[in-house]
Amino acid sequence: MGSGAEVSSAGLGNPMTALVSKLWGQDEGQDVAEYAVMLAVILVIVVGTIRLIGTNASNVFSSVSSSIAGL
Repeated sequence: MGSGAEVSSAGLGNPMTALVSKLWGQDEGQDVAEYAVMLAVILVIVVGTIRLIGTNASNVFSSVSSSIAGL
């Protein structure tokens, strides 16, 4: 019952103010934003790790290749 009174009082003023107050009160989109930020951080860590491992792996394979070619 309390939410109906809030909606009707918000609708009395400017429609833009009512829209902003309605959107400001909703918390549903925050979860999506938080997951997006966490995903971005994880991707940065994964990409950095792959680059580091890729460079080291390339050096190891080059060293092994040179050793095999020398036999």
